[in-house]
Amino acid sequence: MKRTPEPPIAVIAAALKRERERAGLSLAEVARRAGVAKSTLSQLEAGSGNPSVETLWSLGNALDVPLSRLIEPPTPKVRVVRAGENPRVTSDQAFYTGSLLTAGDGRARRDVYIIESEPGAVRRAEPHLPGTVEHAIVASGRVRIGPADEPVELGPGDYVSYPGDAPHVYEGLEPGSWAVLIMEHP
Repeated sequence: MKRTPEPPIAVIAAALKRERERAGLSLAEVARRAGVAKSTLSQLEAGSGNPSVETLWSLGNALDVPLSRLIEPPTPKVRVVRAGENPRVTSDQAFYTGSLLTAGDGRARRDVYIIESEPGAVRRAEPHLPGTVEHAIVASGRVRIGPADEPVELGPGDYVSYPGDAPHVYEGLEPGSWAVLIMEHP
């Protein structure tokens, strides 16, 4: 049976504190900007809790950093990510899971994820940082993905690119649907 890692809470805790201090913001101010309880942010910085992808996106936006900066541990020169072993963050809205494979390192401002989406509810994503563009390539199943007002249906091998700085959606249309998602940051 494949291992399903939990979100990397120790990495998230250290990153939240580091980015909050870098921005010169108090716990209360970051919590207010993100729309989360100050106690929730305090717990996350203390290394407890199980944040949803929505909470982490809100915190990243409040800190003006991409989600990847909050969940990516330091990487060695050669990095191998075995299928099913990368940290997974789930959605509160839909049967959706995001797994970061790699984050931009300052030179490359892009993050690579595997997203899994099952039929059922639609995952509605808030706009990311201004200038963000998302690219998706479906690997298995069928998904509806893209701008909230005009998502497209894709199958295996299909590709789409759309503004990630506007509301957008992800919806699995078949069981076992997954895609590679690349986010370009300005």
